[in-house]
Amino acid sequence: MEIKQQTIIPKSIDEYILQYPQEIQETLNTIRKVIKESAPNAQEKISYGMPTFVSNGNLVHFAAFKNHIGFYPTPSGINTFKQELSGYKTSKGAVQFPLGKPIPYELISKIVKFRVDENKNKADEKIKRKK
Repeated sequence: MEIKQQTIIPKSIDEYILQYPQEIQETLNTIRKVIKESAPNAQEKISYGMPTFVSNGNLVHFAAFKNHIGFYPTPSGINTFKQELSGYKTSKGAVQFPLGKPIPYELISKIVKFRVDENKNKADEKIKRKK
């Protein structure tokens, strides 16, 4: 299955997801749903041309590629869940979930909740320092 590389930067996550084949759309929509449930107060936007969730700063990004779904929970999200992510290709701030294999939605949820808490704690610290 060939996934075309996007040429037009989408204005919304809906627009982003609609440019992919049905099978990929279902995966992307499920990831989006898992993130929304794990971070109900987060706002959605497109950043770096990718679906992004924001709450006290960027939480996570995700994107579809030819052979995988990229998930970007920042370096802290990768480091904290290094053990659970050991079966996947990772880099400093990203993990690749291969297409054709089950997506670890529960793990995505845990990472997103961790990022929500991390960003909230950073925001609270900033407020304390200002007092």
